[in-house]
Amino acid sequence: MLAVLATTLSIVPLPTKVDVLSGELSLGAAVTISNTGALANERKHLGMVLDNIGIKTGKGTRISLKIDQSLARLGDEGYTLNVNAGGISIAGPSPKGVFYGIQTLRQLIPIGGTKNVPFVNIEDSPRFKWRGSHMDVARHFMPKEFIFKYLDVMAMLKLNTFHWHLTDDQGWRIEIKKYPKLTSVGGFRKDTMLVYSPPKFTGEPHGGFYTQEDVKEVIRYAAERHITVVPEIEMPGHAQAAIAAYPELGHVEGLEVGTTWGVIKNVFNVRDTTIQFLKDVLDEVITLFPSEFIHIGGDECPKDQWKTDPFAQAKMKKLGLKDEHELQSWFIRQMDQHLDSRGRRLIGWSEILEGGLAPGAALMVWLGDDGALQAVSSGHDVVMAQTSHMYFDYYQADKAKEPHAIGGFLPIEKVYQYEPILPKMTAEQGKHVMGVQYQLWSEYIRTPEHMEYMAFPRACALAEVAWSSKEARNWDSFRSRLPAFLEHLKAKGVNFRPLGNQGTSKA
Repeated sequence: MLAVLATTLSIVPLPTKVDVLSGELSLGAAVTISNTGALANERKHLGMVLDNIGIKTGKGTRISLKIDQSLARLGDEGYTLNVNAGGISIAGPSPKGVFYGIQTLRQLIPIGGTKNVPFVNIEDSPRFKWRGSHMDVARHFMPKEFIFKYLDVMAMLKLNTFHWHLTDDQGWRIEIKKYPKLTSVGGFRKDTMLVYSPPKFTGEPHGGFYTQEDVKEVIRYAAERHITVVPEIEMPGHAQAAIAAYPELGHVEGLEVGTTWGVIKNVFNVRDTTIQFLKDVLDEVITLFPSEFIHIGGDECPKDQWKTDPFAQAKMKKLGLKDEHELQSWFIRQMDQHLDSRGRRLIGWSEILEGGLAPGAALMVWLGDDGALQAVSSGHDVVMAQTSHMYFDYYQADKAKEPHAIGGFLPIEKVYQYEPILPKMTAEQGKHVMGVQYQLWSEYIRTPEHMEYMAFPRACALAEVAWSSKEARNWDSFRSRLPAFLEHLKAKGVNFRPLGNQGTSKA
């Protein structure tokens, strides 16, 4: 029935199985929502969705939400959605599944005009369990209220993991009560680079941070939409903001919070006191975030300061390490063991492979296929996040006609073409691919409106890669369904990039 879906139902991401029947159900001005099981949150969410399009809850068309354990075959996030003359029924083996059924229903209801829903039988479940969006708020701080709005759109696309990049050279954005200077000093910089070459700056300070109460609000808001928030605390590189706040963590005195982009040489030292400092930070992070995974970065760590630091060299000799790559592996292993002792799992960027991957760690792959193959072949889980298809800070159309970006060229069609299970992976190795994630690095993304422009509609393409089966995906079908979804974004006030000629970036 998917051919019928492509021409008559505009749902993104594409469901697993759709039977389009003859007839429509008129919702009218009011609906009656009934629910069984622990679905108070889902009922509330559906009520808000309907209220936003002018449909009140009361006496009217019947919408039934229910937990049905017989649907366990669809997995935790699967659901069925049935629309007929008797009303609408959404069922799933868990609240997650029911929630995703609601997201499909909202796309079946026209934005304007008569609220008629086609008779359908839909059975659906996701391909991957990690369907992620990364957002860098360290280079440019994003207001809490915008994070809420962004999570709403993620939920519409059935994305379920929000990777919150909270610390970097240019800013520390999360309150750590034991170390208040991380935000009072590290949360603010005196200037910001506008263009890398030749260097050009704003001449204005920039800063901001989230209190722990702010963080709790975001986590709670995300949880109501079945989105897991995964925090990232960068180490051992991308650490200048922290070192500016507490110089004893680094190798040189007098550093300020970074104002330029690129790889910066100032990194954490490997002293026992620094290791303990970061464990203390992670302990507060763990207390706030209930996520299974804690991201510790691990990317782009220059080794220059370690090479000239007598303490680092003595540490290497004492531990029997052959080079600084193994020293970084030792550093990451300290965090891995600490997180494991507290019931959490470490995840980091591709470079944590250097010198050997910590036993319990998972890899977020951004540097190409080799690291992914190495990780899965040794039994480690991976999230695919390559620059080639998932770096949404790249230009999405002709460079001359687009806002300034970091470079590269990633049109929406290329995003859609991505296949997470690599051809060289065996079936067993493919099971270690947890999913996919797009990245929004914010060196040149200065406002929420620009963040939306870079994210959408490319996020719609990756959402379908993450959710829909490989066999069902078809670019022409997706392209025909996308405009209707963009109407939902327009109604929500999202500043998405209009569809149209992409050209060549010339970047």
